[in-house]
Amino acid sequence: MIKHFLNIIFIFIFTFAFSQNTDEKLAMYYFNEEDCEKAIPYFEKIYDNNPSELIFKRYLSCLNELNQEKEAIKLIEKQIDFHPYNLDYQVALGNEYEKQSNQKKADKTFQDLIENLPSNPRTIIDLQKSFSALGKHQLALQTLEKGDQLLNGNYPLNAQFAEVYGALNQDEKMIASYIDLLDYNPRMISSLKILIPRMIDFQEEDNSRFKMFQTALIKKIQKNPNETIYSELLVWALIQKGNFPAALVQVKALDKRLANDGKEVYKLGNQAIQNKEYSTARSAFQYIINLDGNTPYRYMAEQLLLNTRFKELTTFRNYSDQQVNETIKEYQEALARMPKNGKSLPIIREMAYIMAYFGDQPDSAIIVLEEALKYPKYNEEEEAKVKILIADILVLQDNVWDASLYYMQVEKQFKFEPIGQEAKFKNARIFYYDGDFLFAQSQLNVLKEATTRLIANDAMNLSILITDNLGIDSNFVSMAQFAKADLLLEQHKYEQAFMLYDSITDIFPDHKLKDDILMRKSSAYQFKGEWKKAIELLEQITTEHGDDILADDALFQIGQIYDNHLFNHEKAGEYYFKLMRDYPGSLFVTEARKAYRKIN
Repeated sequence: MIKHFLNIIFIFIFTFAFSQNTDEKLAMYYFNEEDCEKAIPYFEKIYDNNPSELIFKRYLSCLNELNQEKEAIKLIEKQIDFHPYNLDYQVALGNEYEKQSNQKKADKTFQDLIENLPSNPRTIIDLQKSFSALGKHQLALQTLEKGDQLLNGNYPLNAQFAEVYGALNQDEKMIASYIDLLDYNPRMISSLKILIPRMIDFQEEDNSRFKMFQTALIKKIQKNPNETIYSELLVWALIQKGNFPAALVQVKALDKRLANDGKEVYKLGNQAIQNKEYSTARSAFQYIINLDGNTPYRYMAEQLLLNTRFKELTTFRNYSDQQVNETIKEYQEALARMPKNGKSLPIIREMAYIMAYFGDQPDSAIIVLEEALKYPKYNEEEEAKVKILIADILVLQDNVWDASLYYMQVEKQFKFEPIGQEAKFKNARIFYYDGDFLFAQSQLNVLKEATTRLIANDAMNLSILITDNLGIDSNFVSMAQFAKADLLLEQHKYEQAFMLYDSITDIFPDHKLKDDILMRKSSAYQFKGEWKKAIELLEQITTEHGDDILADDALFQIGQIYDNHLFNHEKAGEYYFKLMRDYPGSLFVTEARKAYRKIN
């Protein structure tokens, strides 16, 4: 008997649930078909058992569509009964009265909500957000003003006030509300750094809100000279704006009011380097070096000051002989103050690179590097980097087989490490330059699986170049000339290299090496800082050899030039996007995507 009774209950529940589910599907179907007349009967059936926000909103929308005003009011009142603590529905009731031109009832509903506010921050903020969502910003402001009285300063509503003032275009009050949040709790600076960019567009050049913000902060700093938090916020804002020189002025003043040890200036200097604001970075590090006494940041500031010089030369590549000589002198003076041990190897390498590649002093560079190898052992990988640089300079001097010995030493010592793979690749190129293409290719094929993506990609490209251009006699002749031209290019003998490249295209007008020659010439112009010529040649690859292996590489290089050397990030983004769109399988896609996301 009991079992029979339970079966009846189960059948009833199942039938009811099935019916409810069917009615809901029909309600949604007719609603999506914009047939409210047929949808409403089904909403009526399902609403009491499922007064969810979705059902409520769609039901109300249909009632409004058919001008069923009384039913709409009843529905909202019913929804309030179901969800008495959800203020959105109570605001919706006032909004419905307003829609029905019953302003008196609408005003009473809204004012009752404000007048009966509890001294609960969550409820106050919820009501403000409900009004703001409907564009009722004056009512949102009234809510916050009433809430502020109730809370009596025990909970800050500054962020909410700022949001509403912003919507009302009361910019000065918005900014003051944000800044005053720090009076309540200085640790709120982290939250402000998230909130402020929503109201101030730091990328906009002539931004009135930013100017107001800057002026308000300066006034705060002048009124409260011992409160450093306002200076910290101003420095952050100036960095967001990209005004590093102005940020440095503020951070120096901040440093003097704090420990005067250069910590904040050091941090700004590093940020300036990351943003390629090298002049500001140098000024920052020089400030630290000039501080009285041995600050904990002095040694690193000296290193970074030199490294900034190095990056300026290698990034802009727009320099005079005098600038190069002054830079080398700065390195020499700094090294004279440093102990002769492995810690100075990175600085020595930078100086030697500048001497060899920018100062036309390869012999002196090698002497400096060989002397550095005699220093007490510090780090084997750092020493290996010195050996690779010696080998690179020997190639520059046409001592390729002496260079090969250094490359082999590093390869043997770091067989499975990235630095060993770099040495192996460079040594394979020695044999390639000498015309021993088969041995070079055997080494390159191993490197296709290198852990470093850049080495693997370079090895694959050179291996494919050899494969594509070896075979018949004419190809072998052109390949040998091409390899010799590559060596001349590596030695910065650009005119001789270009003559050899041009001789290949003169003799073999339709040769497959055409795009490779364009790429090689572009790399020469890039080293010389002649960016326009470099881009023109890379563009030629993309238009005339779009189906060849170097087309994606050319797009990536153009993006890099605009991004890292010409600082036209919008243009760089165009080329990164084109690479991702047209060559989705390219090895450069991952790096292009990272760079594109950084820009956008």
